[in-house]
Amino acid sequence: MSNDVPGWSVEALHDGYGQMLREDTVLYDSQTAHQRLRVFENAKLGRVLTLDGVVQTTTGDEYMYHEMLSHVPILAHGAARRVLIIGGGDGGMAREVLRHSTVEHVTMVEIDAGVVDFSKEYLPSISAGAFNDPRLDLVIADGAAFVRDTDRKYDVMIVDSTDPIGPGEVLFTNTFYDHARALLNDDGIIVTQNGVPFMQGSELTGTMRAFKALFADWGCYLTHVPTYAGGPMALGWGAKSDAARATELPVLQARFAEAALKTRYYTPEVHKAAFALPNYIRELMP
Repeated sequence: MSNDVPGWSVEALHDGYGQMLREDTVLYDSQTAHQRLRVFENAKLGRVLTLDGVVQTTTGDEYMYHEMLSHVPILAHGAARRVLIIGGGDGGMAREVLRHSTVEHVTMVEIDAGVVDFSKEYLPSISAGAFNDPRLDLVIADGAAFVRDTDRKYDVMIVDSTDPIGPGEVLFTNTFYDHARALLNDDGIIVTQNGVPFMQGSELTGTMRAFKALFADWGCYLTHVPTYAGGPMALGWGAKSDAARATELPVLQARFAEAALKTRYYTPEVHKAAFALPNYIRELMP
């Protein structure tokens, strides 16, 4: 949505509900081949990136999202060596994954090179050098096509997508999830961005219906990101084995300590608690 309140970025992603962020300083505004990118400063949230008027990330709260979508599957798995990231052009997901010294290779598939270039210049604190890590293989390509065509195998797959509109829509289809399952190793895990269930319940239900058919263990867990407005955010979980989710707290604590991660949101205790769902979200499960 266009900014029709001077000095404010107005987001109206959900029918009948929106949010406004004050634009203290506009740093960038450009139309790429795929979408309109804007970045501006906000006193509370730091630098804010929007795509087509919808907040994608802010330097103030991005860790709440990136930490939970990366550390939960990696620490639950316990032996992840190869990780695939679909999307994640700002580099935040790669940053968190690469903090695990046990991860040997990360493939990051981003459809829009402009987002990567923009983020390096205007949001460097989010990637924090991740694009220079030799373990990262950055592929500029359509994520759905990559997953369909690749013969590589992965232990963990992270779908860091936009909402299911425009270029991100194909990443929420049954066909995509079927191809994703095929490239996971026998104990592989896929996690997905599934929006805010209070506002986007059908999005979560659709993904969960596909996961139920494809994975031995399926469901979702929650994180809280202030600028993803409308309540807690659901992160989809699909695993070829039920062992990873059942990892006991003392084991997660030991793995977390060994990894020597410095986190602001994730803890092993939050990890376990995140799978406890309120009834209104449980009712969205197929």
